[in-house]
Amino acid sequence: MTIRFVASSKLPTAMGMFTMHGFADDETDKEHVVLTMGDLSGDEPVLARVHSECLTGDALFSLRCDCGPQLQAAMHKIALEGRGVIFYLRQEGRGIGLLNKIRAYHLQDSGADTVEANEELGFGADMRDYSILKPMLEHLQIHTLKLLTNNPRKVKALQDMGIAIAERLPHQTGRNPHNAHYLETKKGKLGHMFEFVENNPQDEK
Repeated sequence: MTIRFVASSKLPTAMGMFTMHGFADDETDKEHVVLTMGDLSGDEPVLARVHSECLTGDALFSLRCDCGPQLQAAMHKIALEGRGVIFYLRQEGRGIGLLNKIRAYHLQDSGADTVEANEELGFGADMRDYSILKPMLEHLQIHTLKLLTNNPRKVKALQDMGIAIAERLPHQTGRNPHNAHYLETKKGKLGHMFEFVENNPQDEK
């Protein structure tokens, strides 16, 4: 593992003052960010979100996914609790990269779902690697997480690495008519634990 800590700074946001920690992965030449708030020391589980980069959803306000609302909701929940951490991992498009994500979106515009589009491009449905988390957790001296996620694969991946998860907390937000089919695919093909209110016919447009 080639993850190394670079520097920390204050990051004032609309949700409150976070501390931003920068990490470099010398093997992949990617840069990762961790946001923390409050005192994370001790044995009490830390409220946490492991968020994979989504330029379109996080920064460009795309409604094709639920990434932007999930990131904002995680920051809000941590601010309310006064203590927590967000790992912002540079794994755009579930690990296939930004330009391939645009290619996948093009296929989805022609009728493929998010899993079919990735596979048609020669990728797996989810190419993300969470092993980069371990050195970040060790650096921040975080021992146990209360994980904000709907993704059981993420929970299992972290547990398989020996990361202690005291609790999985549902993190469902941002459903809209443009991403309803995408979320249904994540539920049906990737096992995400959503509890949708069934069913608005307009959602499937």
